[in-house]
Amino acid sequence: MAFYLALDVGGTKTEYVLADDTHELARVRGGTIKRMRTDASTATQNLDKALAELTALTGVSMTSITRSCVGAAGITVALVTDWIRETFGERVGGSLILVGDVEIALDAAFFGGPGVLVMAGTGSNVAGRTVGGDLTTAGGWGPALADQGSGSRIGHQALRDTFFAIDEDRRTTLLPAILELWQLSDLDSLIGYANQIPAPDFTRLAPLVVKCAAEGDAVAQNVLQREAEELAHLAHLVIERLRRDASDSRPDWVPDLAFTGSILEHVAPIRDGIVQALRREHASLKVLPGTVDPILGALWRARSGQLPIAG
Repeated sequence: MAFYLALDVGGTKTEYVLADDTHELARVRGGTIKRMRTDASTATQNLDKALAELTALTGVSMTSITRSCVGAAGITVALVTDWIRETFGERVGGSLILVGDVEIALDAAFFGGPGVLVMAGTGSNVAGRTVGGDLTTAGGWGPALADQGSGSRIGHQALRDTFFAIDEDRRTTLLPAILELWQLSDLDSLIGYANQIPAPDFTRLAPLVVKCAAEGDAVAQNVLQREAEELAHLAHLVIERLRRDASDSRPDWVPDLAFTGSILEHVAPIRDGIVQALRREHASLKVLPGTVDPILGALWRARSGQLPIAG
């Protein structure tokens, strides 16, 4: 029997799936093994612990693995890729496919084919793959420069708009909700807390924004609508790149759209706002239901053995 191992390597955690040809056998989550984020000793300990847990859960020895696929950010960095290849070679049987984290997320939706994926959680990014297999992205420049529609951006923009509402003598339920969450007594305390260095975790405010918007607060509703529109614009840019690439052979083609990430899974106004905005330009746009799980893209590559297109 063939066994396949899939990994989604993040900056703080790593997801693992062990499967056979038709079924998932076990899933575990461990600490990061990304060498840009941790030292070699810690990364090795995290990997060994997770692999041992998979064997304990399934009885499958890691030397019996037919093929593995590891999806990770920074695969152009030798520190990352060399460590993964060497460490896997010592512990895991079979062949290894190493691809970027964006590519496995696209694979989870489109199985190696073309399409556009909007990702929004703590941060955000939009990625697309052309008919020819080339990758293109928009956004993803981090919280100071981009991250439209992300949890961090939603929280920060809500705080900004709350103070703009104060300037305009408009009431918003965001203000007392933020004071309560951060356990602050008054406006002066909030001003000092919000402007401190390092900055507070604005992502914590995102659920408050969603709650206040659902209860009818106009300021909160406008934040979600604006963030959806801005993320939709990035998706539009990627869609147009893919369409231009395919214009000679498929002039009327519009790539399918998929979503991933906690914001797009749980915040309907962001997701719905993106779809509505894009369909103003692309009425025939097809949107995949739900949100995709990136590690399933790594599992698809491990099972299929399909290598990423070079370059």
